[in-house]
Amino acid sequence: MKKLISLVLAALLVLSLCAFAETTGDTEGVQANAEWYEKADFSVLQGKKLGITIQSLQNAYWAGVMTALGECLEAAGAEYTIVACDDSSATQIGQIENFISAGCDLIMVHPSDAAAVEDVCAEAREKGIKVMCWDDPMENTDANWILDNTYLGTEIGKLAGAFINEHYSEDNKAEVIVIGYPQTKILLEREEGIMAGLAEVADGKYEIVANQAGIIASDAQTAVETTLQAHPNAKVVAGIGAGAMIGADEALNIYTNGEIPEDMGVFTTDVTKQQLEQLEDPTYPAKGIIGFEGSDEDTARSCAAMYALILADNVGAQNVFRGVTPITGETVAEIIAGMK
Repeated sequence: MKKLISLVLAALLVLSLCAFAETTGDTEGVQANAEWYEKADFSVLQGKKLGITIQSLQNAYWAGVMTALGECLEAAGAEYTIVACDDSSATQIGQIENFISAGCDLIMVHPSDAAAVEDVCAEAREKGIKVMCWDDPMENTDANWILDNTYLGTEIGKLAGAFINEHYSEDNKAEVIVIGYPQTKILLEREEGIMAGLAEVADGKYEIVANQAGIIASDAQTAVETTLQAHPNAKVVAGIGAGAMIGADEALNIYTNGEIPEDMGVFTTDVTKQQLEQLEDPTYPAKGIIGFEGSDEDTARSCAAMYALILADNVGAQNVFRGVTPITGETVAEIIAGMK
């Protein structure tokens, strides 16, 4: 794979890391912020062989971040392979075994099923290979790069709650649609956090009229369209991911013929280019996203920094919690500039 060895670019990566990261909630482990990532020495990555396996590249968020990550690693002079297991644990185990056989220096896994890959990750570590997990607090890793998903959900709920406070009252309650996905533990945690955040900020000023599952945009769109038939005044949506925003935006855009009232808003997490473009477009009701490091490029730089810190034995804890930050109409242009 092509290598672009540039110490200047590597230095620029460090200087621009995580302009949008903030400290997360109080959870055991390292709380990553801009200063923490700046410990990374990107020259450590030069000549290293990295194997990266993720759940899927069909998701717009992952496709964008992995494209940006590849550029970061090339700039730092690393050799890397990125593969998707398409949500098959058996496939992912085989991919990790291939990385072990190839003599990788570091393997990153975004697990389809964390428990299913524990043993093969232990095997990698026994052979002296560093292992990082993205998203799950696994045991057989050198570091887990994870979110406090309850905290993330709470921040979504609080952002929506602040909007409700601005436009509604106890005498004129907002009708709220929650788009969750209880089938997955981390997404259930986000959903529960949304409920807590709404209650904390806007108690007494809203009523949840529907709580529907919708991890992909088409399902979220259908859920909102169905809810509007019974609750035509439902104008606030809070959801657990990009699909919830994209689908809800589309349903409400159609419902209002693009004439979005000022008291209509959609709030979720994840950061895809489509979400950000809808946040800029007044014919869509998107009002706020709780993002992670910022753009695709920001997240990729932070991930590459994790690799460098792990390889240098400079992480300091097994669990590293990513920061979150709100993205609104005032900050969206800056984020879009770093999207793939």
